[in-house]
Amino acid sequence: MGLLDFMVGRKLPQKPETPTMPIAREIADRIHALQFEDISVSALEWTRHAFTDTIGCALAGMKDEGPRILMSVPGVAEGPGPALIYATNTRTSVLDAALVNGTASHALDYDDVAASMGGHPSAPLVAPLIALGEQTGASGRDLALAYVVGFETECRIGRGVHFHHYEKGWHPTATLGIFGTVAAAARLLRLTPEVTAVALGMAASFASGLKANFGTMTKPLHVGHTARNGLFAALMAERGFTANPGAFEHGHGFLEVFNGSGTYDVDKMLADWYAPLECGGYGDPGLKPYPCCGSTHASVARMIDLATTHNLTPDEVARIEVMPHARRLPHTDNPDPRTPLGAKFSMHYCIARALDERAVTLRHFEAEAPFDPAIRSIMARVEAKPHPELSADGRHPWGAEVVVHTNDGRRLASRLDDYPSRGPAGIPMTHDELWTKFSDCGQLALPAAQVAPLFEKLMAIETVTATSELTRLLEAPRAGARAA
Repeated sequence: MGLLDFMVGRKLPQKPETPTMPIAREIADRIHALQFEDISVSALEWTRHAFTDTIGCALAGMKDEGPRILMSVPGVAEGPGPALIYATNTRTSVLDAALVNGTASHALDYDDVAASMGGHPSAPLVAPLIALGEQTGASGRDLALAYVVGFETECRIGRGVHFHHYEKGWHPTATLGIFGTVAAAARLLRLTPEVTAVALGMAASFASGLKANFGTMTKPLHVGHTARNGLFAALMAERGFTANPGAFEHGHGFLEVFNGSGTYDVDKMLADWYAPLECGGYGDPGLKPYPCCGSTHASVARMIDLATTHNLTPDEVARIEVMPHARRLPHTDNPDPRTPLGAKFSMHYCIARALDERAVTLRHFEAEAPFDPAIRSIMARVEAKPHPELSADGRHPWGAEVVVHTNDGRRLASRLDDYPSRGPAGIPMTHDELWTKFSDCGQLALPAAQVAPLFEKLMAIETVTATSELTRLLEAPRAGARAA
């Protein structure tokens, strides 16, 4: 049954009444409704960019201390298996590959974002899809379709639980991303809607992730466990393991426990699936130009704009007022970060770097970079506070204003009420910009000779015959071997 048949045959209303069947089953029916031919041009373009960007971020993330520690833990990534751990020669189980590669995907907080999900949509999808795709022999079309369905699932659930879910302290990339992982895996495994609903019910018990751990290695570990556990739920359900398909709406279920009465809307979760597609632009997906928390991006962009427009130097600046939307500050108002990861969640640090170098790059979050005395001097002049005119309501709360007060009495301001498109990461990257980001990340883990062919494969993901075409280029060359 195609998408059109589903939408017409099921007569799905724009705002459905409270479902008579379990919510997980309603979602599962939608998960299995989309076909590759239904994917719009814009959604397919985003899917290519998302695979490319996420794998680039994962390759750079593989050099981070967090994934290295994870791989050193006894029992993780041990033993032969079908799935590659990126930038190594290690093949392990699909579950452990999803865990490690998923953690690496988010290790640098450089991966994409989606406003409707309230988090990072692709990290919970790409790593488990590549791992499972190796085991099943999935084609690029299979991967692309599964990705789009997973993206739709996590974002549609996000529409029904936000912004209470986010502000309560959950990490939506993990707590909602797991349902996207299940959806994507269900399509690759060709599960039935009935079995998929069981997997979703199981995932409701596996969902976890607290914003209290932002700025530590545990934040990307949330994503690794989401990728592993969502895939685990699908594989367990496939084999007949049971769970409650009513685990969303149950009095002790996901919606009541994670949100609470009166703070979620089931109608919003179930309405308008694929009309239009979330990753076709409706969900405001975006690639991140800066390797730091997305909540800093609007302010960083405004600071770079001021520094460039007025040719500012740090010595000219008396103080800086940074005024983003109030929702951007609880996890970034950190004037004294003590680690490189903590610096990614410091508005003060990111603004200081933006003024000093008119850029925020990977090297700014390495080793002792956050303790540079010159940068610390700028940070002491930064004040972060919520903007008084940016409403707490609204669909796109990503605006910011930066005001620079100079030593000679000038007041210089740059304001943007919201990003014009593609959510918190701003205007879509060009092909050349994405290549620059991908090559910078990829060459940290792979020989340069492999990076360009890998980029081209990923940017035409739907033409790939088998997932192994990608993983051959993701594998580290063996000693004495030439790069592919």
